[in-house]
Amino acid sequence: MAHPPKSVQRARIPSGRIERLARIGWLAGEVTLGGLAEGARRLLGGTSEVRNIFVTHTNAQRLARRLSSLRGAAMKLGQLLSLEGDDYLPVEITGALSILRSEAHAMPDAQLRRVLGHAYGKGWERLFREFNMDPVAAASIGQVHFGVTADGRTVALKIQYPGVARSIDSDVDNLASILRLSRLLPGQIDLSAVLTEAKHQLRQEADYRTEAEHLRRYGELLADDPAFVVPCVHDDLTTPHILAMDYVAGVPLDQLGDLPQAVRNRIGTNLYRLLFRELFEFRFIQTDPNFANFLLLTESEQVALLDLGAARHVPEELSRFYAQLFHATMTLNRQEIAQATQSIGFIDVDERPDRLEGLIDFFLIACEPFRHRGVYDFGNSSVPPRVRAAGVELTARRGFLRPPPPATIFLHRKLAGTFLLCARLGARLDVRAVLRPFLERLDYRLT
Repeated sequence: MAHPPKSVQRARIPSGRIERLARIGWLAGEVTLGGLAEGARRLLGGTSEVRNIFVTHTNAQRLARRLSSLRGAAMKLGQLLSLEGDDYLPVEITGALSILRSEAHAMPDAQLRRVLGHAYGKGWERLFREFNMDPVAAASIGQVHFGVTADGRTVALKIQYPGVARSIDSDVDNLASILRLSRLLPGQIDLSAVLTEAKHQLRQEADYRTEAEHLRRYGELLADDPAFVVPCVHDDLTTPHILAMDYVAGVPLDQLGDLPQAVRNRIGTNLYRLLFRELFEFRFIQTDPNFANFLLLTESEQVALLDLGAARHVPEELSRFYAQLFHATMTLNRQEIAQATQSIGFIDVDERPDRLEGLIDFFLIACEPFRHRGVYDFGNSSVPPRVRAAGVELTARRGFLRPPPPATIFLHRKLAGTFLLCARLGARLDVRAVLRPFLERLDYRLT
């Protein structure tokens, strides 16, 4: 089974810490010069515009382009900020960073061969009857290749970029410093806990043996669910920096807009059912909802789940707090929403009343698909711009600059990502009906 290679840009991955630091330093210089040029332009043009001179479309594109070429933790942090930063990053920055969720450069052949030789030893080619040097996909931490082993197994090899694992801390710290010094991040926001959590998650994602364990566990949890397929791990070809799994031929969910509406609705329903099983039943959740991580097997209409590097355990207490939050939004109980947000850690009990009310409004908008009675049309939903507007109102006008609790960051990636998947599919489904039995099993009744 040959696979047509995906066209990707190739560029050597900077693997040494000093080289990566230098690349990030160049980025800082480019952003600074771009800001100075913008300041000069405004001065010569006689404008009194007060907007940050560093926040320009050109600087935003420059930031995204450099992070795409760096890959690794620097690019991953950019991806996280593109999802989590909507409330406090300028729209120019989040817009440019959003391309990082689906775009990366691949290693050139010579560098790829060195990585494979380091992992499997000299003569690694003998392990394969066929190995396609053109990657199927390239992402922030690694790229995926199609192969057929010497004994005939069809595999996908997820191959980590060199230097990624040992540069996580320095990449995150250096990129955060650039964002601070250039004032692309508001100085009042303390992201130290968020950055610590990001480093922890990235270290886990960079250990492919851990991801192999996650794949096995996820496969066991979903063994009773015919709607999903989880590829099996090939242990003999798996190392800390190469993950070998079954090759799955399918179509990414974001390319399925021409499927019959009924099929798209079933897929969307299954995705939300999976989300609620993860959060309330398994308490083990895949938190990287990149469109490319979900493939449709067109003949069986099953969805293959490919990337478990970002899977994480959800504490029972946190799971119950989210059940309370969802129940409260579904019943429009503002007092219960306040209690749930305080329990999770979004807000303190002594927070200003106007900020508390703004946060409650924010969650009521974000949970609109859960509150809606009957079929919800994701393709025509206005939730994303309204959520952003509510976030701006809360932060810019009411001065609420508290970052989300670290434990919620990756969970919210899954919540937002599931919504966006259904929106891209144009799915129409009764999310309330899907959620109801999970809440009832936790003794949260709905009328």
